[in-house]
Amino acid sequence: MPQRLPPLLALRAFEAAGRLLSFTLAADELHLTQGAISRQVRQLEDFLRQKLFVRLTRRIELTEAGKDYLESIQLALGVVEDATRRCLRDTHRVLTLDVLPSLASYWLMPRLARFTEAHPDIEVRLVSSIEPANLQNREIDIAIRVGRLPGKRYSPASPRIDLVMTDHWRGLEAYPLLEDALVPVMSEELAARMEPINEPQDLLNFKLINNITRKNAWHDWLQYHGVTAAPRAGSIDYGHFFMTLQAAREGKGIALIPSVIFDSLENKEGLLCPLMSRVPSAGEYYMLMRETTQPDPAVVAMKEWLIEEAEKSSSVAPPPVEAHIQPRLSVTSTLEQYV
Repeated sequence: MPQRLPPLLALRAFEAAGRLLSFTLAADELHLTQGAISRQVRQLEDFLRQKLFVRLTRRIELTEAGKDYLESIQLALGVVEDATRRCLRDTHRVLTLDVLPSLASYWLMPRLARFTEAHPDIEVRLVSSIEPANLQNREIDIAIRVGRLPGKRYSPASPRIDLVMTDHWRGLEAYPLLEDALVPVMSEELAARMEPINEPQDLLNFKLINNITRKNAWHDWLQYHGVTAAPRAGSIDYGHFFMTLQAAREGKGIALIPSVIFDSLENKEGLLCPLMSRVPSAGEYYMLMRETTQPDPAVVAMKEWLIEEAEKSSSVAPPPVEAHIQPRLSVTSTLEQYV
């Protein structure tokens, strides 16, 4: 029986326009005119007998049918691209990782030379972002994010993670990589000239340094230890863990830092943990990838290497995965209800 497929050029135009939410940007990307993109999208809509876009005065929006169709088309194009790459058998493979900035700088970068030495035929391209990972556009092979895994239960007492790992779970696999545990960090100079810190309550005598990407961290960490009072010395906000660490080094207060970052500092530069309590957050660091890239030898090599490095570097083992979540998680089958 012959397959009933839509025009393939129209699918390309639709995918670009839907991803960029712009006929103009799609035209630039595909080296076509805006009119050509518009005509191909209308051709696809006629074929499907329904609207994929709402055309407004200065912008376009996907309809509900368009959103669902875009996600499926991106997965399908990903299968074609991955199969083509395997068929071509490139001797030089560029592998793109999308990693949280602080984790990339403090944990991944110092280790990455070992991977490239072991795999000289794989060129690693590293990008960093705190935004939800988008592996549907096929520009990213593997993403590392921190957050809650849909369907997994977490203790309500654990500090919240405000970051979102991805908005598109369908067709992804997630592998637990590192525990997210928060530890207080301060300068040795500040500790030497202030009263001793013997319990979490004593931290209220210091200015607490907040990171805006973890705006609930101090509140939840203190509450976890039964401390509900406000800090007497107030607090100060910074936008990045680089900045919070520097502020702690300068003696401006006490920062709350993921232990994987603090443990990765080769030179603590006068920093110490006044309390050794490691509070696990309501979430972990996960490695995310498309199901369709599983046969890719470069992706497999990087996945296995990352898992091995995480196991070697973890001073505290990640919490066990719930029985209904396997260490290798197929999000398509397990998390369909969360898409």
